[in-house]
Amino acid sequence: MPGMRGLIALSLFLNFQTSRALPSQLADVRTEPPAQFLLTDPLLDYDRLDEELGGGGARSMTEGAEACGPCEPELCPETRGCRAGLVLDSCGCCKECGNLEGQACDPGDRSVFYGLCGTGLRCQADPRPAGGREGDDEEEVCVCEEQDAVCGTDGVSYMNMCQFREAAFSKPGLKTRGKGPCKTVPVIKVPPHSQVNGTGSSLVFLCEVFAFPMALVEWRKEGQDVVLPGDDPHISVQSRGGPLKFELSSWLQIEEAGPEDSGTYRCIARNNLGSVSASAVLGILGAKELSSYLANSVSEMQQLMDATDYDQDFY
Repeated sequence: MPGMRGLIALSLFLNFQTSRALPSQLADVRTEPPAQFLLTDPLLDYDRLDEELGGGGARSMTEGAEACGPCEPELCPETRGCRAGLVLDSCGCCKECGNLEGQACDPGDRSVFYGLCGTGLRCQADPRPAGGREGDDEEEVCVCEEQDAVCGTDGVSYMNMCQFREAAFSKPGLKTRGKGPCKTVPVIKVPPHSQVNGTGSSLVFLCEVFAFPMALVEWRKEGQDVVLPGDDPHISVQSRGGPLKFELSSWLQIEEAGPEDSGTYRCIARNNLGSVSASAVLGILGAKELSSYLANSVSEMQQLMDATDYDQDFY
């Protein structure tokens, strides 16, 4: 078939001529991709690649807001369970749940990344201590605009109006009785804890009390009709407000304790509505007694661990 052989020969000739005319282009394709597709980061710099390809991955949500399209409220999704009320979304069209007190937020009136604060909250630098970390950027969080405490009709004291609104969300009939916390008999939030120590040691008992009106706290040792510290130079008592509003923290400190300091110590808190108390036992032991006590404690802990079945499948 001479005609068929001629067509095949012509095709091979044309391919050969094309290869000779475009040698550099063919070499580039075989050896490496175009420079704009090279990724120098072994972990792949997807953001840079997206930018170079014309994508919008590296743009902020604000810059991408033009992609929101026309606002059609009837197409907005339904929102439920918003304890801090409703705010506008990033497109400024639909409503979404506002951020609660203490949550990170976007400053201004536009939701960008974290979202906007809910009703009665503003976005500002976190007022809580940063923990002594240097160099950390200040985080902006939602802070309640009304910081005065209020008393609810449920008898609970709310430290600000935002906490009250959150509670009222799940308690529709909840109302405020007035400004300020509810008047209450003192409540001991942190009672003193019993402890055993050696002769000559220094130790501290702590008692934290909440009350409104503010409570008066005193310390006594059972069997002694005297308010501590009395005239004993190695015992001291200190009190101050906090750590929270309407709380009082009191410490009883005993330095160079001896066996005579063993006994039961009581923290007593009172105001004009009543009083409450909590006690703790102190044991001061000699060197041999303390060693025996610690050995028995370790033995009891070991028996408890041996009795625990760690072979159970908890997952």
